[in-house]
Amino acid sequence: MNARVKTGVRTGVQSRVNARGLLGRGGARLRGIGTFLRRIRVRRRRTRARRLRRVLAALLTLFLLVCAAVVVAYRMTPIPEPHPETVSQSTVFVDSGGDYLGRRGPVDRQDIPLEQVPRHVQDAVIAAENRSFRTDSGVAPSAILRAALATVTGGDRQGGSTITQQYVKNALLTPEQSLQRKAHEALIAVKLDRTRAKDDILAGYLNTVYFGRGAAGVESAARNYFGVGAHDLTVSQGAALASILNLPSYYERAGADAKVTGTLERRWAWVLDAMADSGAISARERTAARFPAFRFYPPGGTNGQRQYLIDTASAEAADRLGITEDQLARGGYKVHTTFDLGLQDETAELVRERSPAAVKGGARLHTAVVATVPGDGAVRVLYGGADYAHQPFNDAVDGAVEAGTVLEPFAHRGLRLGDPLGGLVKETAPTPLRLNSAYATLAADGTYAAPYTVAKITKAGRTVHTARPKTRTAMDGKAAAVVTELVNASSAKDGAYVPGPGPAIKDGTSFLPARPVPTGPVGHSAGAGSGPGARTAWRSMYSPRLALTLALFAERGGKPVRVADLTGDLPPDTHATQTANQIWNLANTPAGQPPQPPEPTAEPVP
Repeated sequence: MNARVKTGVRTGVQSRVNARGLLGRGGARLRGIGTFLRRIRVRRRRTRARRLRRVLAALLTLFLLVCAAVVVAYRMTPIPEPHPETVSQSTVFVDSGGDYLGRRGPVDRQDIPLEQVPRHVQDAVIAAENRSFRTDSGVAPSAILRAALATVTGGDRQGGSTITQQYVKNALLTPEQSLQRKAHEALIAVKLDRTRAKDDILAGYLNTVYFGRGAAGVESAARNYFGVGAHDLTVSQGAALASILNLPSYYERAGADAKVTGTLERRWAWVLDAMADSGAISARERTAARFPAFRFYPPGGTNGQRQYLIDTASAEAADRLGITEDQLARGGYKVHTTFDLGLQDETAELVRERSPAAVKGGARLHTAVVATVPGDGAVRVLYGGADYAHQPFNDAVDGAVEAGTVLEPFAHRGLRLGDPLGGLVKETAPTPLRLNSAYATLAADGTYAAPYTVAKITKAGRTVHTARPKTRTAMDGKAAAVVTELVNASSAKDGAYVPGPGPAIKDGTSFLPARPVPTGPVGHSAGAGSGPGARTAWRSMYSPRLALTLALFAERGGKPVRVADLTGDLPPDTHATQTANQIWNLANTPAGQPPQPPEPTAEPVP
């Protein structure tokens, strides 16, 4: 083998040997790299596991800390007292039949016990606002999350709170919208739910929630929307009030705005359907339900004639309770007055119709009317003026009647009068109320009864005052009969009275006898102010059932003037007599029947 071949062979062999060496070293390197990568992966897995364990541990610690913070916050969070404005109530005045007369107070709200709220009204509110109320813990987590998200993102204000949360928000906390306040609300709601009965929470809610029309609480809402107390609400009315709760300021015009009424009717049907589904009402009750009629809104003026009645009753009620009138107005009382609101309104309308359309020389004619129950003193009518806003002065209570012939029958020689009639005959200008009490004494055979306007006062269904008539013998029965004869004789002399079955007045050439009360009248009108310069004209009529006094006053620029020429075509005494006679007819007309026009007697009395 030549040298070139040998050299080539050696070179090839060496190349193979070198290649194997290189491969060996490369493989070792690759194997080292693989080992290194495996180690990195193992390390990463171990690190990831450690990190995951650390994250889980941190989350668990955070959760435990949050739970501990919630527990601490729960224990340290007291249930606050209700705001003063949610405790403040109004005092309501009703007439002798329970009809609403008016109210006094800063807030139209009255607390009532839950027992006075029908079960169907309670169920309607639960169906409309929080169907899980009886079983939930006092909070709605989903609602809280929605509110938190809206607060963080700046979205729209979120609702959906439970009844418990709404009560906490309305009565115990400020209306601030923040995440912190919402959390505080939830804590208090849970604590309230755990420490108080569901019925207590529901009662607090129903007494404070706003229903629109200025009414806070279900009692005021029932009166404002339907003219009844909460205990008289029907299924349909209760469902309507419950439907109002989510948008009270919008729905308050229900009954006056067709669009609002239609929207409310749809929600009302939804609430009733929910009540039927839950078994709160039967299928028959659901089918029979009809959308209720609402009182008109906004109401008419409240400064009219009725404020005279409220003024008088308020002063008397405060005196009976030994508190101020301001304390009475804020105390949540219900003052049951002695007034007959129907007769009072009819009297006001009659006086308005008979009042002259114009006055002479700037002079104004005033009319006062008082009607009381003889032997008891209960005031049925107290007409003190046409408009309280223009004349707060009450003519019936504070007006002065010129004595003239008004007290002549009581001044008969030899007649012995006890107090207070003994002092009354010495007065030169008694008020219409005092004058009426004198003639009521005659109707009660000499028994004087002090006039009163408050029959009963209640608070939260509990009676705190009941009136007891204050009576005393002011003259004996024989003396009362003598005075009655003198009254009738004086009236007949004035051409205003004819002995017979009922009181009578003179109109032109005919006497118009009034319809007698059921028990039959005893005596009739007294005289009127005497002389052309008389500044008052008056009439008094009485029977065992009623004593009525009407007086006319005149004033110009706040000073009294004579009543002549201020009563239209009729002389003042005739005007007073005719008006008194018509009111007497109204007082003795059965409810629901129109008054019968008086019939003239067959022959006039000369």
